Amino acid sequence: MISSTPALLIIDMQKAIDDPKWGRRGQPQTEANLQRLLEAWRERRLPVVHVRHDSTDPQSPYRSGTAGNEFKAEVEPQIGEPVVDKRTNSAFIGTDLMDVLDELQIRTLVVGGVLLENSVDATVRMAANLGFEVIVPEDAVASTDRTDLQGRLWSAEDVHALTLAVLQGEYAQVKTTDAVIGMLP
Repeated sequence: MISSTPALLIIDMQKAIDDPKWGRRGQPQTEANLQRLLEAWRERRLPVVHVRHDSTDPQSPYRSGTAGNEFKAEVEPQIGEPVVDKRTNSAFIGTDLMDVLDELQIRTLVVGGVLLENSVDATVRMAANLGFEVIVPEDAVASTDRTDLQGRLWSAEDVHALTLAVLQGEYAQVKTTDAVIGMLP
């Protein structure tokens, strides 16, 4: 069981993530599992917060005013669900996320979305440092292939596994979508 009312925080699940610019993405089940989490939260009337990336880079598919900036249909916000607009990787920097969570009296966050090794990671680390209990459903976050500084290509699956291993324990509890749903009040 989760110790306090959990908010579902969905990060950057916008059409831009399907742009070829990001390279090969792993975890094709991410959208379906986020949809399952959303249904569980909405059935229980638990708080859901959506984070929208409004890139300031003129070349970014996440740029405000473009089709890529729109939320994916699977996770479209409903009326009454807060949307936090961000311009950096962490959803806490330069946003009203903390105000939203304080108003909702949230101390537990379940964080899903994209990219695990970027905005999800930055947000999870900051949330943990701010004292939140953080849970990451490993099958409701996605990663992409990455090339390291020596030119070695790391698969999205390896990037995903390593990022989750680093977050586990110190910054978050890593669970499956089924386990998270099973923990809900």
